[in-house]
Amino acid sequence: MAMNNIRNRIVLFLAIMGPGIITAFADNDAGGITTYAAAGAKYGYQLLFTMFVATVALAIAQEISARTGAVTGRGLADLIRELYGVKWTLFAMSVLLIANIGTTISEFSGIATSLDIFGVSKYISLIFRTLM
Repeated sequence: MAMNNIRNRIVLFLAIMGPGIITAFADNDAGGITTYAAAGAKYGYQLLFTMFVATVALAIAQEISARTGAVTGRGLADLIRELYGVKWTLFAMSVLLIANIGTTISEFSGIATSLDIFGVSKYISLIFRTLM
């Protein structure tokens, strides 16, 4: 009886945290790995607790997004436009565009930095990455 209770709790935990854990894994791109490596080299295990905080935050964001999309059948821009108007939608989408550009730049920076360790020129690595 106690084993079933423990198993049910584990399954419930994974059902709730699963999307957040997957989202946290999805955030491991080249820019993120470069940042994690640099922070790990400088601070060691001192900042390890932030991984747990970030995973919970990502799980909450994932769950809210999934439920909002499932219930309304609309995307973020549609909901913002409907509730707050076109100006706030333009602002939110502009912020999203800037964040995505920053992520893309960090991606290319991470690729160039990681291949630089092996002696590959950053220009060659960026051209290679652009073609892939």
